[in-house]
Amino acid sequence: MPDLAFIDHVIRGRASMTPETQSAVFNPATGEVSAQLALGGATEVNAAVKAALDAFPAWAATPPHVRARVLFRFRDLIERDLDRLAAMITAEHGKVHSDAKGELIRGLEVVEFACGIPQVLKGEFSEQVGNSIDAVSFRQPLGVVAGITPFNFPAMVPMWMFPVALACGNAFILKPSERDPSLANEMAALLARAGLPDGLFQVVHGGKPVVDALLDHPGVEAVSFVGSTPIAEYVHRRGTAAGKRVQALGGAKNHMIVMPDADLDKAVDALMGAAYGSAGERCMAISVAVPVGQATADALIEKLAPRVRQLKVGPGTDPEAEMGPLVTREHADKVLGYIDTGLAEGAQLVVDGRDLRIQGYEQGFFVGGTLFDRVTPEMRIYREEIFGPVLSVVRTESFDEALDLINTHEFGNGTALFTRDGDTAQAFLSQVRAGMVGVNVPIPVPMAFHSFGGWKRSLFGDHHMHGPEGVRFYTRLKTATLRWPKGIRSGAEFVMPTLK
Repeated sequence: MPDLAFIDHVIRGRASMTPETQSAVFNPATGEVSAQLALGGATEVNAAVKAALDAFPAWAATPPHVRARVLFRFRDLIERDLDRLAAMITAEHGKVHSDAKGELIRGLEVVEFACGIPQVLKGEFSEQVGNSIDAVSFRQPLGVVAGITPFNFPAMVPMWMFPVALACGNAFILKPSERDPSLANEMAALLARAGLPDGLFQVVHGGKPVVDALLDHPGVEAVSFVGSTPIAEYVHRRGTAAGKRVQALGGAKNHMIVMPDADLDKAVDALMGAAYGSAGERCMAISVAVPVGQATADALIEKLAPRVRQLKVGPGTDPEAEMGPLVTREHADKVLGYIDTGLAEGAQLVVDGRDLRIQGYEQGFFVGGTLFDRVTPEMRIYREEIFGPVLSVVRTESFDEALDLINTHEFGNGTALFTRDGDTAQAFLSQVRAGMVGVNVPIPVPMAFHSFGGWKRSLFGDHHMHGPEGVRFYTRLKTATLRWPKGIRSGAEFVMPTLK
């Protein structure tokens, strides 16, 4: 069983590991420990921040188009190694290989957005705001910024953060999940190979001691976070108390309304992918289906139940698998506990995923696709984020009742509506209280040149991630008022001017 290798640009923790300073990394399909990860603490954070502070001034002074060239090369390296990197994700997270590749591609879209940073960072200019006085505004980097990322997207979520932060001229410290840490190390190595100078991207592995050290360190200007709502709230509160800029994305309970006029076959296809893709371990997963009218609900269950029973579950390396295992035994047990709770609360268990066994993978962390009907808003399986392959059907009698379910829930991350009616869609778009909305699109994750984020207790802070909001988060606005003495430099130059 190997220790995860030390590599340049990575602060990993102490080389001499004890049970208190290491964490096991599992293969979720087999349940076996695949590696031991050294955990850092305040000492490692201090070292990373010092290196970042030393590297930052020269990088901030580097022209944006030169910074973008590093990201262009990084993009090419990721694309070249797509299958190898996806296999790394599958080995530690468990998601199927095609889903892991999709995660990398969505992350690359943010890298491609960041490659256009010279255009995005263009400021504003106003001539003659006063007599012989001009005004100019522009954005400058913050300094050292940090990202704290979850297990479910070890590539995509960090790439929501660091490409934009680096392109804007900042130094970045990443604290990834201990559950699937290898991809973070690999991204550090690829950035180094792409030409990123030392100290500008570092990885510090660890748990709460590393998180607290980053939140408290006076050299860290801003923190980005994605995870559960209780931790997001904690990160936002502690980070802002320390004077930092914080964007903290929390939990979700995403609803999909199915209207009587919807194309039911397409709605079922959408629910299968949105509820059970990546074993439901997505903050944008649809975990609540809301059919309007009893006839719609009955027809939806009739079409959906056999599809859930036929779901192909297996190790992520199996090309036939549609869904892999959950990330850890503890998380699988938590999801199984929610299924028990739903039964105890009186929900109708249409498809039971608790007793799934995969031949040859009996020790894997598998939970089968699970479907509940006649769930009510008072039930825990409705109120709380399960983060597993469990779909709840809540029956409603009208569009207004369905809309009210979404608007009164504590989370407001994403939501969807399936309908053929434009008036209903327009009412939904204007009245629903959620940050990301799909009409006949079940997982409305914005493209990289837009921004990602929810409402209510799904987001703490004022900025969404990547896109224009990401640029604003990782920069400060500066406005200058200019008056110049008369006269120009004498002498002629005949050489074509160039940017160096």
